Amino acid sequence: MSGFMSHRLTNLFHTIILLGALLLLLALLGWSIAGVYGIIWAILVGILPLLASLRIFPALTLKMFNARPLDECEAPKLHAILREICRRARLPAPRLHYIASDAALVFSIGHGATAAISVSDGILRLLTLRELTSVLAHEVSHILHKDTWVMSFADVVSRLTHTISIFGQILILINLPLLLLGKYSLPWLPLLLMLTAPLVSALLQLALSRTREYNADMNAVELLGDGAGLASALAKMEEYQRKIQQHGFAGHGKGDPSLLRTHPPTEERIRRLHQLTAELDLLHPHINHTEEYENLPTNLQRPRRKPRRHFTGLWH
Repeated sequence: MSGFMSHRLTNLFHTIILLGALLLLLALLGWSIAGVYGIIWAILVGILPLLASLRIFPALTLKMFNARPLDECEAPKLHAILREICRRARLPAPRLHYIASDAALVFSIGHGATAAISVSDGILRLLTLRELTSVLAHEVSHILHKDTWVMSFADVVSRLTHTISIFGQILILINLPLLLLGKYSLPWLPLLLMLTAPLVSALLQLALSRTREYNADMNAVELLGDGAGLASALAKMEEYQRKIQQHGFAGHGKGDPSLLRTHPPTEERIRRLHQLTAELDLLHPHINHTEEYENLPTNLQRPRRKPRRHFTGLWH
């Protein structure tokens, strides 16, 4: 079995296990409160937020970042690169959006007709063409494998678990006088489940996010026949983030524990990328640029305002 197939099966297995664990935790919590009806109620209540998030979340996210459509005349090279990546992925090209900020930002949202990739002015000036191509391939991989849908599903399940847990704890407080008088007894297992379910659900959701990031890295290498570009981009973005933290703009300067990260450690991602590159079968030739070590030429003016933390908690 090739290294790529082995990594793909491992990521798929981890995704199924983590999603299954999230659903099982939700079902157990519903059952502990209202038996079988609690499970049915939890599932039915979760469907509406999931459908709403898939419809509303993409447009809302773009608005929160003040992202606007990026016309082809403003960055023709970027559009051409994205079209080539999508041709290789056999995927309709998502819309490109531009964030007028010096912060190094790039992310994908939506799927199908709502799919979009947003890039900031900062990321366009930070990365070389080769690095930017690899980052775009990573984001295209997220769209191709419907990672936004997967993570939206996980987020709804996690939030629903938290809500049901709070509801259960309120019921316990209401019945506390009866418990103290000994007229009602509460098994320890449901109580323990209600107290720990939100934390366990959040940790499972974060682990799922890290798994999907590894998967997108691997598929980006497959699409481009190049892992070094993405490894270099990750190293630059990590260094940028470190400088921001040292200046006290985006945090306290200390790294989060690995269990609390949405993305895997950069060092581990780079190590895996180098390993995949060594096993590369060159299914696709590397997208060559005569200026691949230069920055992307654009017709965009550099934003004047400095990045700041907004009331939404977002940094841009």
